[in-house]
Amino acid sequence: MLKQRLQQKLLQKLSPQQIQMIKLLEIPAIQLEQRIKKELEENPVLEEGTEEPAEQDEQEVIDDTREQEEFSLEDYMDDDDIPSYRLNTQNYSRDDKHEEIPFSGGSSFREHLSSQMGLRKLDEEQELLGEYIIGNIDDDGYLRRELEAIADDLAFTFGMETTYEQLHGVLMIIQDFDPAGVGARSLQECLMLQLSRNGLDTTGDEVAYKILKHHFAEFTNKHYDKIIQRLSITEQQLKEALAVIVRLNPKPGGSYGETQSRDFHQIVPDFILEVNNGELELSLNASNVPELRLSRTYTEMLESYQANKKSASRDEKDAVTFVKQKLDSAKWFIDAIRQRQNTLLITAEAIIKYQEKYFSDGEEVLLRPMILKDIADMTGLDISTISRVVNSKYIQTHFGIYPLKYFFSEGLQTESGEEVSTREIKKILHECIIGEDKRRPLTDDKLAVILQEKGYHIARRTVAKYREQLNLPVARLRKEL
Repeated sequence: MLKQRLQQKLLQKLSPQQIQMIKLLEIPAIQLEQRIKKELEENPVLEEGTEEPAEQDEQEVIDDTREQEEFSLEDYMDDDDIPSYRLNTQNYSRDDKHEEIPFSGGSSFREHLSSQMGLRKLDEEQELLGEYIIGNIDDDGYLRRELEAIADDLAFTFGMETTYEQLHGVLMIIQDFDPAGVGARSLQECLMLQLSRNGLDTTGDEVAYKILKHHFAEFTNKHYDKIIQRLSITEQQLKEALAVIVRLNPKPGGSYGETQSRDFHQIVPDFILEVNNGELELSLNASNVPELRLSRTYTEMLESYQANKKSASRDEKDAVTFVKQKLDSAKWFIDAIRQRQNTLLITAEAIIKYQEKYFSDGEEVLLRPMILKDIADMTGLDISTISRVVNSKYIQTHFGIYPLKYFFSEGLQTESGEEVSTREIKKILHECIIGEDKRRPLTDDKLAVILQEKGYHIARRTVAKYREQLNLPVARLRKEL
């Protein structure tokens, strides 16, 4: 039986300004600089420079025309909004990949490939097919889409009928471009293309090619005994072949990016931590963030209008309405930037105070277990606010540049009852695996036993989780001859 009932709910809608405030809090320093430049271009009332003292009547004009909509970050940030990583459980290690922020860039990888098209004798149709294929090659240099699917796209989108054979022929041309291995449809094909390009000049090259072509599954699973038996080779010949394969590049597109654009990628820190006379001093990196102020020209226009309001024409009234709106927007933007900077500084100061021993010495073992709630409790800010501040922000210290989220980790009690960071356990785990006998690598069960002997009672599945977070493969795949 269906029943109908009325239910009253109190829902809070975010204003456009509140949404902009959230975005300002989330973005890192380099994007903040771009955001300010955009605002300066769009709002003629906003200027670079130190703010001048406002006249009393000017302030009254501004206050009279702006909406009385005071807000705090805490009013509209919920735990449900927390991005990228969980409140209490996500761990980070020095081995985690740190995302680089692009500062500027040269020609793109695909432009590099397209430029090589002009060096080949191709007809108009082949050039079109080539450009479309290049557009489907990913940043690693692989063509992940089937040629049949590309043919369908060309037919439905551009009304261009083509065959698998025509596309395959053009792909073979692209696979001859630099870097070697580009345009491959699998890792196996990528490595084989590189070997073929280099030439099979030695016995090691020839054996390596046979392994990749006929025994790729055994190679990826490190079933070396089967390879030796099936190819009728010695262990030494296998070692020589593996040495050849290891020198190949599994990501030719990524290789181009590293060699061509390394100088164009850098991390711009949001905070700078220095040690002066033994004291830690934190500051915001404001080197590229200009001071903002209201344009005196436009505020004087409002003052003049206020004094001669009765005799103002319709056009003058419309112009003043526009200026009032822009002034209100500029005033809000200046306040929002200040609030953002203040929130960032409060959060970073709390993190440094919580991890003071670590920041003084830079020794990883001194990192205390710390979660978002710890910093939220210290600052009085909401957990979701702390999350937004931490995400995508970097700090420059006297021992390196790190993302703020690097300093967060879970805690674990040792046998003696001492609480330690999971980062310390990961470090021990990493050292055990690095120092193991690669002919007989340690299984997760054996690693769990070693940790237990050191006073860390951790289950095998937890060891496996930490190992995966360190980007270390299972024992079978770590085995070497």
